[in-house]
Amino acid sequence: MEDLAAIAASIRRARKEAGITQADLADLAGTSERTVRAIETATGNPSLGAVVAVANAVGLHMAAA
Repeated sequence: MEDLAAIAASIRRARKEAGITQADLADLAGTSERTVRAIETATGNPSLGAVVAVANAVGLHMAAA
């Protein structure tokens, strides 16, 4: 669960640093604002594809460890 919280925090921080709203990020990532909110709060069950799309939209890249 710590990894999920770290990913969520990183995405939220990158979005805020970019000066965009959750709605803007959803548009950029091709997903819903609700999905962005779920990812940023590490709640719900967003798909891995949605998480990767949102991360990429704010300039973060995910890799399997």
